[in-house]
Amino acid sequence: MKKQLRIPLVLFLVGMVITIAGALFKIMHWYAGNIFLTVGMLTEAAALIVLIVSVLRNMK
Repeated sequence: MKKQLRIPLVLFLVGMVITIAGALFKIMHWYAGNIFLTVGMLTEAAALIVLIVSVLRNMK
């Protein structure tokens, strides 16, 4: 795998783990479920933006 694609993919996987943990916290009605969900989704969005930019940069 190319090195420039590895960082966004790892960042996306970390965001998925945080989002899943946030969903668990919300289901169990534990504190900070909203925070985990928000941070996880923002991390995934940032990873996708970085991935799209790096793919478009390599196409040129």
